Amino acid sequence: MTLLDKNPRIRRWISFLIGGGLNTGLTYCIYLFLSYFIDYQIAYAIAYIAGIVFAYYFNSKIVFKVEQSWLGMIIYPAIYLVQYIFGALLLGLLIEHLHLYKTIAPIFVILLLLPSSYLLNKIVLKATHKTKPTKDSQASNDSNY
Repeated sequence: MTLLDKNPRIRRWISFLIGGGLNTGLTYCIYLFLSYFIDYQIAYAIAYIAGIVFAYYFNSKIVFKVEQSWLGMIIYPAIYLVQYIFGALLLGLLIEHLHLYKTIAPIFVILLLLPSSYLLNKIVLKATHKTKPTKDSQASNDSNY
């Protein structure tokens, strides 16, 4: 039995970071491509929406192992609306006032918003979805006794 089998919290964090890495790569490529043709804020918005779709699927299925629901799909983007507002403001600050390159600034935004993203994902997905019975949930239930 590995550490990941014994501790579902570690498995969730690692899964979240892997999904976040995949999502970051996807959205960053979309942002870079679009920013050559359109305003950087519009490119950021389009890439952000693509990231929400990917994140909902990945986080519900793989990280938190919950069944997808219509309620969850409707509420889930609220996490990213809050994150988007803070991210767009931070992106503007980094580019316009701190003069970071528009190709580098989104990386800082992602890193700064990562902890709040995990917490908001966990709260919303657990509150709006039924948890699938898994080895992780069984192990955590067993350890609660």
